[in-house]
Amino acid sequence: MEENKQNGKAKANGRWKMLAILAVCAAPLIASYLTYYVIKPQGRTNYGELIDPRQHPQPTMKAKTLDGSPVDLAAYKGKWQMLQAGPAQCDDACRKHLHDMRQLRLAQGKDMDRIERVWLITDEQPVETILIREYDGTHMLRAPAEQIKAWLPADAGTTYADHVYLIDPLGNLMMRFPKDADPNRMKKDIAKLLKASRIG
Repeated sequence: MEENKQNGKAKANGRWKMLAILAVCAAPLIASYLTYYVIKPQGRTNYGELIDPRQHPQPTMKAKTLDGSPVDLAAYKGKWQMLQAGPAQCDDACRKHLHDMRQLRLAQGKDMDRIERVWLITDEQPVETILIREYDGTHMLRAPAEQIKAWLPADAGTTYADHVYLIDPLGNLMMRFPKDADPNRMKKDIAKLLKASRIG
C-alpha cells in the first residue's frame, strides 16, 4: 500500500516537472504571439522618412524646361515622382541620384510607367549634353533655388541636394530618402507604395 502511494507521488511529481519544462519551452512562443497579435508593435518598416505634406505644400513654381518653355510641376500629377534638386554642375552625388532614379524606375517592371523622374536645376548654368542624353526621360527643369529650399526639407547637416524625394500622384511631397541612400532599400519602399496605392 505504501509502495503504491510513493509510486503515485512519483508519477505526480514527474507530470509537474514535465509541465514545467513544457511551459518554459513554450514561453517564448507565447510571448511572441502576444506581442505580434495583441500588443501589435508599430515599428517603422519604411527606409525613407515620411513627410507631412501639410507642412510642405507644393509651391506654385515658375519652372521652365531647358529650352526655356514654362512648365508647372502640377503637370506631373497623376503619377509618382522621384525628384532631386541641385545646380546644373552635377557632381558625383547628383550623378548617382540621376542613375539611381533611372534604375529604380526600371526595377519596378510593369509599374515603371507609373513613375516620372524630375531634376529641378537651381541655376542658369548649362547642363552637360552627355547627362541630357544619358538620362533621357528625366524631366530637367530650371526652378528658383529659394522656392526649392523653402519647400524641400533636409536632414540635419544636409541640404536638399543630398536627397531624393518622392511625390505622390496627388502632388504631395511624402517621402525623403537619406543622404547616400541604399538603392536596394529605396526599391523596396517604392515597390510597397506602388502595390498599396490605387492611384498613379
